[in-house]
Parts: sequence; C-alpha cells; structure tokens
Amino acid sequence: MQYANSRYANAEMIAATLKRMVKSANGTIMSAAAMTTDGFIIGSALRDETNQDTFAAMNASLLVLAQRTSEEVAIGELKQVMVQGSEGVMHLTHIGSDAVLAVATDPSANMGRILLETRSISVRIQEYLNAGQNDPKTEEVSPNNSGPAASGQN
Repeated sequence: MQYANSRYANAEMIAATLKRMVKSANGTIMSAAAMTTDGFIIGSALRDETNQDTFAAMNASLLVLAQRTSEEVAIGELKQVMVQGSEGVMHLTHIGSDAVLAVATDPSANMGRILLETRSISVRIQEYLNAGQNDPKTEEVSPNNSGPAASGQN
C-alpha cells in the first residue's frame, strides 16, 4: 500500500503493527491509523470503506481543536482525546510531538485495556519513527528539488 506521506521509511512496519493490533483485538478494535499531526497517514489498518486521507485530516483537525481547548481551560498538555459515539469510541493519543495514533473501537471494548494497548503501540511506533529518521528516504525534499522524493523514486 502506498502512503500519503512516503517520507517515513518504516511505514510498512507501522501498518503491520497496527494490523496485528486490530486482528488480535478480536473485533473490539475496528480500525487504527498512525498519522502526522498535520493529517498525513503514516501507516494504517482501516476498514475498506474508510477514506484514509479524510480520516487523517479529520483526526488532525480534532486534535488541534482539543489542544487549543485544553490550553484555553488551562488543563495542561493534551495527552489523549476520546470521542464516544453510539456505534463506538474513537481514541486519539500522541506519538511523540509530530504523530498521532487513532483507534476506533466497538462500544463494548474494555477501555482500560484499549488505553494500555494504545500506550504500548504508541511507544513501538515512536521507536519505528525514530529508527527511520537517519534513513535517506526520510530526508525532506522541497518541491523544486530533484531528489528521490521529488521524482517519486525511492
């Protein structure tokens, strides 16, 4: 699968980690994705009917609003966001300062277990992101540069 933000060398490992998490949850975790805070998918295990670009953009917007709200009411640095709907719960948690883990669960999911699992997965994804920082594929390339990312070659 091609990811919108292909500068992450370990995107495939992140996607595989998320897919294992969804599969091992026996239906209580419906979808999961790691994305940048500006709304680009890094790796995902989303339902087929979910548009990953829309999903990432909406979650990034939700996170920004929650951050501003927590600042406005002076409750400190935002750690997590939970949105409870009639068909499930969406849980967002930071992965370092530049990425977010979004997990959609069944309404019957044990939220304590989900919180522990998302903490563990967030740490693992952060390790993958850190390990990929020195990889040549992760170098920023400006649109006018003719480097590998600009030409589409990896």
